[in-house]
Amino acid sequence: MIFFSETKFDFCGDEYIYAEISRDMRIESTLKALSITNELRERKIPGIIEIYPNNTSYLIRYDPNIISPHHLLEYLRNVDRMKNEHESLNFHSRMIEIPVLYDDEWTKEVSRKYSAQHGGEEKPNFDYVMEFTGCSSKEEFIKAHSRPLYFVTSLGFKPGTAWCFPLITERERIIEVPKYKSPRPYTPERAVGLGGAFTVIYPSDSPGSYQLIGMAAVPVYDVNQKLEPFKESFFLARPGDLWKYRPVSEAEYQNIREQVLNGTYEFNMKHVTFSATRYEEEGDLYIDDLMEELRS
Repeated sequence: MIFFSETKFDFCGDEYIYAEISRDMRIESTLKALSITNELRERKIPGIIEIYPNNTSYLIRYDPNIISPHHLLEYLRNVDRMKNEHESLNFHSRMIEIPVLYDDEWTKEVSRKYSAQHGGEEKPNFDYVMEFTGCSSKEEFIKAHSRPLYFVTSLGFKPGTAWCFPLITERERIIEVPKYKSPRPYTPERAVGLGGAFTVIYPSDSPGSYQLIGMAAVPVYDVNQKLEPFKESFFLARPGDLWKYRPVSEAEYQNIREQVLNGTYEFNMKHVTFSATRYEEEGDLYIDDLMEELRS
């Protein structure tokens, strides 16, 4: 049974209320944060200006001239209590397949170039991560990383960055690696990075400190909005999305890149209702059922 400790609420200046559901990264807390923030958006409460979900917390910006901060706090407490029942933690989501070329030459070159930021590790990040996680082969690591479904817990750092946490019920099976000791000054657009238990795809060239393990063949940020998922937003990801990383060969990677540049690529995407109840009761079997929908 899903159990939540009491949510901690704090006033932040004159316009913000911060709610911390838990300090530890728990997917159940993420589900609750997303469920609450989705509910608040649907209610369109006068005085609430912006709503920011995060991994295990959320932030509300409000206009104190329209709504009393203490009345709003009591309102948030009531919604929070309502969302303690796991039956209420169900919401519409999108499963999206992300083709990835693992152990590519581009991120290998970058990780070698900035090995000093890694603390003296001159080997490519992929090799470092493979050894750190105890995988005996490239194929074993790729299978371990690409097998799960990943939950987009929040967006941030740079526009379009999605923080993806693996939906794995056994904590010891989750891949976790340390970040760089000092951030490198350059990371190529679409590089796939791994830090802690989170996987991210860099939306554009930028500094970074996550271990580089591959290159996504598709964009996650597009100001030109050429492909269908970007028609409504510059960003591919939304909090609550489910991403599946699919390993591809270099030939398939190049083929997809050509389709992307021509504006003809079609994302493999399915709309689903994610059930916290089924995830709690069935665990990996429920995730397997969801991924079967993506394959069909």
